This record gives sequence, structure tokens and C-alpha cells, in this order.
Amino acid sequence: MSNIYTRDLERNPANHTPQTPITFLTRSAGVYPDKVAVIHGDTRYSYREFYQRCLRLASALKARGVGKGDTVSVMAPNVPALLEAHYAVPMLGAVLNALNFRLDAPTIGFILNHAETKVLITDTEFSPVVEAALALVDHPIQIIDIDDPLGAGGALLGEKTYEMLLAQEGDPIFADWQLPDDEWDALALNYTSGTTGDPKGVVYHHRGAFVNAMGNALVFGLSERCVYLWTLPMFHCNGWTYTWAVTAVSGTHVCLRQVDPALIFPMVRDHGVTHMCGAPIVLNMLVHAPDEVKVAFPQTVETATGGAAPPSAVIAAMERMGFKVTHLYGLTETYGPATYCAWQSDWDALDLDQRASKMARQGVHYVTMTDSVIADPETLEPVPADGQTIGELMVRGNTVMKGYLKNPSATAAAFAGGWFHTGDLGVRHADGYVEIKDRSKDIIISGGENISSLEIEEVLYKHPAVMEAAVVARPDQKWGETPCAFVTLKPNAGTVKADDIVAFCRANMAHFKVPKTVIFGDLPKTQTGKIQKFSLRDTAAALKS
Repeated sequence: MSNIYTRDLERNPANHTPQTPITFLTRSAGVYPDKVAVIHGDTRYSYREFYQRCLRLASALKARGVGKGDTVSVMAPNVPALLEAHYAVPMLGAVLNALNFRLDAPTIGFILNHAETKVLITDTEFSPVVEAALALVDHPIQIIDIDDPLGAGGALLGEKTYEMLLAQEGDPIFADWQLPDDEWDALALNYTSGTTGDPKGVVYHHRGAFVNAMGNALVFGLSERCVYLWTLPMFHCNGWTYTWAVTAVSGTHVCLRQVDPALIFPMVRDHGVTHMCGAPIVLNMLVHAPDEVKVAFPQTVETATGGAAPPSAVIAAMERMGFKVTHLYGLTETYGPATYCAWQSDWDALDLDQRASKMARQGVHYVTMTDSVIADPETLEPVPADGQTIGELMVRGNTVMKGYLKNPSATAAAFAGGWFHTGDLGVRHADGYVEIKDRSKDIIISGGENISSLEIEEVLYKHPAVMEAAVVARPDQKWGETPCAFVTLKPNAGTVKADDIVAFCRANMAHFKVPKTVIFGDLPKTQTGKIQKFSLRDTAAALKS
């Protein structure tokens, strides 16, 4: 028997188009052309101007040979150029690779090679590290410099600045751009720390970015009245997709080059900021800012944080200053936020410590994420919802990455059994809320940045006096976690101090990855000779701050 609902009912351009965040900008530019879309210092761009600047960039890139499947990398803080690249690059079917500007030259060089970057747009503040990275690249790359008046300055590495490119080569009425042929087409490439020194390239598609942006708008209560302050790096999961979500609701983006409380407080007051995101360290910075930089403001600022849960004292202090905190959880592989601690009305009656305990949990999956489970990673059997039984958090849905670029084995392992394996271990409580207890792959989350313990260990083992090394996370009130190195020295190594180890690491890796604590001694091992990291974690946690 034929299905009457498939007979003569076919997809066509009238009833089916690929979902893509590009359409967020075209709609907002049409509905609110004169509304302020972007604020950067004293500069204001309306949605009409924002759209025209994106068209200029897209047309200039196309004229330089950028097309479908090409990678355009951007090394920049939260400035308009990076925001504009989130629309202009995918307009050509190209892929945006927003670089973490805190990385060292060898890592940036690896990424530029691995991504086969065709064009690099780079802020002059980072010219020294970019120049060193380019010396490691094995193919030609076109360089465009962002010479931002609000920046620290620096050498020009290309033949033209970003503003010159837009003015001289850009077409503000460029019509030769297209929606993706397929919403599964690659949109963005983000690199995340893995269990080896080389980062993995996480590939996003148009549909996932569209859907996760909608999820953020729902969870965070975004509307056309929202004014979003960019305290979260746009390079981090494409700003958790808020680069697209704020535009989707025709809100206002307030750019911020540097996270500094002396800048943030007056910006919140002067621009009427309603929403912002950031790692717990950003909250700590605001709470512990000098009184003279704290500025009162009348509105409540919705504030989302991820990573390690903020302490109750920080939540209370934020509330007193006018910030309402929501705890999110996610990974680069899930376009940023995948779960959130959905507020229950009966929590209003709880005292602060009880509320903080509830809010510290990773909660429930987004409505735009199909499903989540705490399960045995081998059998995929869900664990009891008793708040005690440990399992791995796994998710599935349209807001999970396409996979890891040029890494089929890692992709297959991540998707085993039809779930994305987060590698995070946790429990499910009786109310269905998830709470992360540990990270099975020993990734350290410090100030919102993922740091591979194995990458640090690899550097430590290169020290001529080090015989054995292991790195674990140590709880830290400011950073959430910091790397703690346990080191066994070689016999007759002589006098080696913690400062010597730290200096060696600083010379061989990005500074934010360097261990903040170094402990010398024998490492605890199992009978098979495996280092007992759980024991080291207990030792690190017991250290006095």
C-alpha cells in the first residue's frame, strides 16, 4: 500500500531550504535596517551597514579566489571584523576558522597547515606570534591585517589592511553569494585540545549552527531588545554560536577587545547591556574588581557561565551587583552549550547555598538537542538516576559536530554506538538533572580554556632532569582549575626547583597551559605500572591555596 503523504508531495524551493545562520543577518537587515547592530568603541554600525560590510568582505574574498570548501582563518579578539567573518565567509560556501589568539606559534602553525588555510585575517596585536607561525606553514597564505585603532598596534604582515580591503575591493551590493547547497555543508572549523599534543579540528555544519543559535535564544531569553556584551571570546565555539543568535533576534553586539572590569562595568551601564557570557574566571574578575571601578546600573544582566561551577559566594556577589547567573555545559564538539541548569520555581524558596548547589549542576539538555544520557560507555546502558552511579555523559542531535577533520578514527570513536561520547563522567539525579563528576580524558578547564594534561606531560618529559611526570587539575578559586605537575627527577639530576620546571614549560608552550604548581616525588602506580592519576587529583585537591 502506498503512503498517501509521500505521493505528489515533494521537496521544492518553496517548502524546503537549507537552514543556515546567514539568513539571520539578511532578515535583521531587512526588518531593522537602522537599528544599531554593532558597537565598537565610538563606532556604531546599523544592521544595514553590518550587512553591507559583510557583503564587501564576501565579494573581496571571492575576488581573491575564495570559494566553497576553502578555509579562511581569523586571528583576532572580539572586534567587528571577526563578527563579520561569521557571515561573509559562509556566504561563499567557505569555512571559517576562528583561531584562539592565546595559542603559541607552533600550534597556530599546525592549525594553518592542517586546515589548509587560504586566507588569514589577523589583528596586528598578534603579529609576532603569527609571523613565527607563518614560518612553519608549508603553503602560501594571503594575509589581511586588522589595524584596529583600539588595539595595541603591531607590524603589518600583509599588503593591505582589513578596512582597505573592504573599501577598495568590496562590493556593498554584492549579489553573487548563495545559501549552502546542503545544510550539512561545512560552516566552521574549531580546534580543541585532545588527548595528544596536536589539537583536533571540529567541523560544524550550517544546520547545527542555526539550531544551536535558536536554542541559545530560547534558553537565554534573547529578543530584539537584547544588548549582548562580548565578554566570551568569539573564537570559542564561534562564541557559543551567540555570534549568530544575537543577530537572529536583531539584538545589539557590543564588542570588547579585552576582558577588563574597568571596561565592563561602565559598558554595562552606558550601553544598557542585558546579556553576557563567560567562564567562571570572568565572574571572579567582576566580583573582586576594585570598588572604584564598579559602577551601578539599573537593569539585571543575564549572565551565562560554563566550565567549573562558580562557588556560591561568587553567585551571591554577582546577584548583589545585578547579574543573574545561569550555568551551562557543552563542548566544542556540541557547538558550545548543550545542557543548562533549567530553573525550577520551587528553588526560589531555597537559601543561597541550596540554590547554588542546584545551579552548579549541568542540568538538562537543550530543547534543540535531541537526547542525552548518563550511561555505561561500553554497554550504553543508562545508569540509575540515583545521584551516585557514575556513567559517561553522551548526547545526540543536530547540534553535534560533523566530525574531526582528517581524523576518521577519532570521529568513529567519538560516535560509537550512535551517541557522541563527551568523555565526561557524571551522575543523573532523581529529578533528571545531570551533574559532572570528573573528566575521563583528564582535560583541564582553566579560565574556560581546555588544556590537555598529556600535552604538558610531553613537554615535561623533554626536560633533561625529568624522569617521570603526570599532570592533573588542581581546583583554583580564580581560574576554576589550573594544571598541577607531579615530577620525579632522574637520579643525580642535581638541584632542580619548581621555578626551573615552570620556566622550561613557559619556553615550550602557550603560557596559559603552564603548570601553576609543581610537586616533586615518586608517582603512585598500579601493579601494572600505570600512574594513579586519581590519587594525584586527591593530593592536588588537598593542597592549601
